[in-house]
Amino acid sequence: MSASAPVLCLASASPRRRALLASIGVPVTVHPCDIDETPLAGESATAYVYRLAIAKAEAALSLTDLPTLGSDTAIAVDGRILGKPADAQEGASMLRLLSGRSHQVLTAVAVTGPEGMLSCCVTTQVTMRVIEEQEISTYWQTGEPADKAGGYAIQGLASIFVKEIQGSHSAVVGLPLFETTSLLRRQGVPIWQCI
Repeated sequence: MSASAPVLCLASASPRRRALLASIGVPVTVHPCDIDETPLAGESATAYVYRLAIAKAEAALSLTDLPTLGSDTAIAVDGRILGKPADAQEGASMLRLLSGRSHQVLTAVAVTGPEGMLSCCVTTQVTMRVIEEQEISTYWQTGEPADKAGGYAIQGLASIFVKEIQGSHSAVVGLPLFETTSLLRRQGVPIWQCI
């Protein structure tokens, strides 16, 4: 199988998003865009992920002639947005908050192209089992949760904490593939190019 020329610019350094796009045959060029991810005062989780996804897609526009895709994922519980933990203490606090209950994972996707800026947001409900203190400590030591929204990776070691998912599994990983494919097709981006 030969490598296909990129048909999309991914405005993200996330290896998970790149792998998800590859899984539907969309070869990409990667241009991560460094933007301020601090939530605005009173900003809802939905507004937050939309704003960041659009800002990333717009920031990559000047770097390529290809359509661009920006995306952002956040965890919301009790109206609070959980981003990436700053340290072990914050990571442990997040997992304690999520332990034994449900939370929402919101992933927004924005795609530029001939149709302008198209975007969507997918919300998935994730229910965790009770997570023991020793598990929280051991999990942090693996290094996996350090750069993940909410301090866990559903596709990794933390999968053993997840009791139930209602919604899109791929959205929790980082990109809702059903909805993303629809946006890409509307922008004329071909799928199944490198399968």
